[in-house]
Amino acid sequence: MDDIDRFLLEDLNEDGDITTNALYSDEKGEAKITSNESCIVAGLFEAKKVFEKTGAILSIEYKDGDKVDINQIVAYVKGPIKSILTGERLALNFICRMSGIATETKNLIDICKKINPNVKIAATRKTTPGFRKYEKKAVEIVGGDPHRFGLYDATLVKDNHIKKKSSIVAVAEEIKEKVGNKTIEIEVENEKDALDVARVGPDYIMLDNFSPEKGKKITEKIRKINPNIKIEISGNITPKNIKDYASFADRISLGYLTHSIKSKDFSLEII
Repeated sequence: MDDIDRFLLEDLNEDGDITTNALYSDEKGEAKITSNESCIVAGLFEAKKVFEKTGAILSIEYKDGDKVDINQIVAYVKGPIKSILTGERLALNFICRMSGIATETKNLIDICKKINPNVKIAATRKTTPGFRKYEKKAVEIVGGDPHRFGLYDATLVKDNHIKKKSSIVAVAEEIKEKVGNKTIEIEVENEKDALDVARVGPDYIMLDNFSPEKGKKITEKIRKINPNIKIEISGNITPKNIKDYASFADRISLGYLTHSIKSKDFSLEII
């Protein structure tokens, strides 16, 4: 059983779509999926898989990552009416949610790339349980950075990791010794810790909740100590202030890309 099987089971349980099953038997039909606002479309691949599971065929007019206008038909679905209606909501959930994430990620990339072509816009682990893979994919579709997927593929030392240790430097040294084969990132909250950690030489230093002015100043000092360290900016980043960090950051991460983004509006209509 894969993800889509589980998601369909959440909708259907053992009794299936009791409304549709009561009204239809083997009738065939066609439906169109339409964008109700301009956006970057994403989730079409997953929607196609949903309808394959229910017994219908989705034909896409666009591909994930394309810009679509309002009232644009992005796909057609053909097959038994029961199959179309059974998969309707799950398919739209994929498209609406992933399109919202892709659209906002692309917006932030466009803002920042004008200032610094090399800066990366990244997601975080602040994702919907069970749906992380698709939320991170929506970020990647438009050129964003998914960041680490879980707790296993890269280290990220945060404030709570340090609380019961002697110092942030000791933690950085211990992590580097024990997990040196993974990407090492250390979060810092003040200049002293940033410069002390820079001398240890992690792959990334995350400047958490720094003003643009202070962040830039500390970044310059870190790079004088070790120019190979990448700088990530995180904490209270918004579309309004992100450009102020773009000139000096290597990566800017935003939790809201996956936990607070507004879904885009798409609808399915039987023709």
